[in-house]
Amino acid sequence: MKRTFDFFVAIILFVVLSMPLLIIALLVKLTSKGPVLHWSDRVGINNTIFKMPKFRTMRTDTPPVATHLMENPKKYLTPIGPLLRRFSLDEFPQLWSVLKGDMSFVGPRPALYNQDDLIELRTKKGIHKLVPGVTGWAQVNGRDILPIPVKVEYDEYYLQHRSFWFDLKILWLTFIKVIKREGVQH
Repeated sequence: MKRTFDFFVAIILFVVLSMPLLIIALLVKLTSKGPVLHWSDRVGINNTIFKMPKFRTMRTDTPPVATHLMENPKKYLTPIGPLLRRFSLDEFPQLWSVLKGDMSFVGPRPALYNQDDLIELRTKKGIHKLVPGVTGWAQVNGRDILPIPVKVEYDEYYLQHRSFWFDLKILWLTFIKVIKREGVQH
């Protein structure tokens, strides 16, 4: 049921958001050099690597590390990058990953391929057996500001309590967090 829900909602969102997606793509292209999309190597179900698209918010010479590990991440942002991140608009291309089945709307956020500490902790807890999500329980409880062990605790809670209704609650809370711009690192 979850996969069917993800697939059909992703198709509907692609249709509804087609014009905003095109406008964002055009703005990214007009405000910085490089491709519109950034394809990031991410860890998916069973620790397999997949390519996750996002609208590019960073310059093309940005080091391939998590933003929170950079010394001065703001210096790498494109002119439109802060706006896209503030409202999570950079995440829209992940609808493609949901359509393909690499991601779900709800699950643990996919780790970067080089986040060994996060990958190891998730594997020990069995979280790696879940399809990663565009949003998740950790996302609505702190997002970028959570230390990795705490993030994994939230992921484990989701693993143990997942249900269709819990997913709907997480989607609703995500919407509220994005509107309020809570827990986002710019």
